Amino acid sequence: MTSIPQIRQPTRPILLFDDECGVCRHIAKWVLKSAQKGSGEPSIVERPIGNDPAALHLLNPDLDIWDAYETIHVVMPDGSMKLGGDAVGVVLQNLPNTKWFAWIFAIEVFGYRPFQTVLDVGYMILADVRPVLGCESCATPSVWVRPIERVIKWARTILGAAPPSRPSDHFTGLPAH
Repeated sequence: MTSIPQIRQPTRPILLFDDECGVCRHIAKWVLKSAQKGSGEPSIVERPIGNDPAALHLLNPDLDIWDAYETIHVVMPDGSMKLGGDAVGVVLQNLPNTKWFAWIFAIEVFGYRPFQTVLDVGYMILADVRPVLGCESCATPSVWVRPIERVIKWARTILGAAPPSRPSDHFTGLPAH
């Protein structure tokens, strides 16, 4: 009889991040450092996505590995997921040094959360500019970011800095069994 691997229900939110992206690794490192409570137990868990769709499936059966690479995900203790700016808001609400102001993202005005909308837009901009900021695994920058990338390359050329190499995308198909 084959046993199905079980995963304990998390008691804290789990931040999933692209460990092949320098920007994501840097932010996850900051989250891990900031998440330490006085007791030494972190208030949020950070976990690299890796390349194991089965492990992600154990966290949440609806979680697709390619979606997790594309957008930040936070798996909540009840099994639900927060994405993008909502996920960033959850992270900020769970960090001891940022929760003092993170309550602002929950404020509603006539059913509209204006501060959360600002956070959503900020996340979308960061996600679009990750390739320009040094992400080793992100694809080509969005159309609106390409002129900025060209200016940065031009400035590096003038200043004598070597341009960073652009590796191939890491989003490849899973091997067939």
